[in-house]
Amino acid sequence: MLRIFLRGLVGVFLLVGLVACESKKPAQEPLRAVKVMTVGESTIEGQVLYAGEVKAKIESRLGFRIAGKLIQRHVELGQRVQAGQLLAEIDPQDYKLALDAIRAQLQSAQTNRDLALADFKRYKDLKEKEFISGAELERRETTLKSAQAQFEQMQAQVSTQTNQLNYAKLVADRSGIITAIEADAGQIVTAGMPIVRLALDGPREVIFSLPEDKLNSLKTGQVVQVKSWSNDQNWSATIRDIAASADPVTRTFTVKLTMPEKDAPALGSTVTVMIQRTQDVPSKAILLPTIAIRQENNQSAVWVLDETSMTVQSQGIQIATASGNQVLVASGLKLGQKVVVAGVHVLSPGQKVTLYQERSNQTLGSTPSPQPSK
Repeated sequence: MLRIFLRGLVGVFLLVGLVACESKKPAQEPLRAVKVMTVGESTIEGQVLYAGEVKAKIESRLGFRIAGKLIQRHVELGQRVQAGQLLAEIDPQDYKLALDAIRAQLQSAQTNRDLALADFKRYKDLKEKEFISGAELERRETTLKSAQAQFEQMQAQVSTQTNQLNYAKLVADRSGIITAIEADAGQIVTAGMPIVRLALDGPREVIFSLPEDKLNSLKTGQVVQVKSWSNDQNWSATIRDIAASADPVTRTFTVKLTMPEKDAPALGSTVTVMIQRTQDVPSKAILLPTIAIRQENNQSAVWVLDETSMTVQSQGIQIATASGNQVLVASGLKLGQKVVVAGVHVLSPGQKVTLYQERSNQTLGSTPSPQPSK
């Protein structure tokens, strides 16, 4: 019995040892499925396209020189107006009353001036006959000059008040098109407050937004092509101005192109700005989708597939520029290599992978990668 008990105890110890050894074996990494593409040369378009808007080179915000209540607006949005045409009116009643009061003061000043002039002439005759002294004549002359100055002051005030009354009517100083309405009848407006926005006839310009990474590709005075969206008409435009700072919201730079005055497109129409790529960008290059790029030790890198062992290795690359959802690779890859384009953030060096199976295998800028034979 003791011998049987000892044999059973030894068996238990051996079983526990086997279980402990089994638990110390490292867990096997999962076999992950990845998408790959074959590195090849892709054709790069020779020009970059941007959407632009046609605007007037000079656009004025017109407003009254005086304050008051807007009683009537005579123009509508998009209406063409001529120089001198009435655009809007404010209530002129208060300015008419003020003008009448100044005119009454002018008439009183004129009467005083006429009386002073008559006295001066009479005292001048008396002085010639030696009936009065020279000092008395000088006092009459001073009174006349004072009355004359007051009369001229009233004349100036009448002119000023007449101008104020005329300012109650807003007229177009030049011909153009109404591009915005900023006040309506019944509204109380202040002096200088914009009522309408007028795009003046004359040169037209195209405005578009340029991304920061393309800022060095343009310069003032450069000629670019502009194409209409509504038809196939083309124009040659010149870059007039490039914003010195980026828009705080879009982080893009505003570019203004000067259009030719002849056959210029309609205001507000949309056009395509076509800019040729710089000579340092080749016509053919290696393009990779941005989802294939990762950062490793402050350097851009991709996973390269070894078809023999079906493992992935990290490969550092140099990026020249970005274009949409693709990047142009300057160096680091060779034609024919297989690059992982999906699942890049869950891989590790030397990890075994399998190719992702889908109904139609398509790769970006290349032919599908064949499934290696087993």
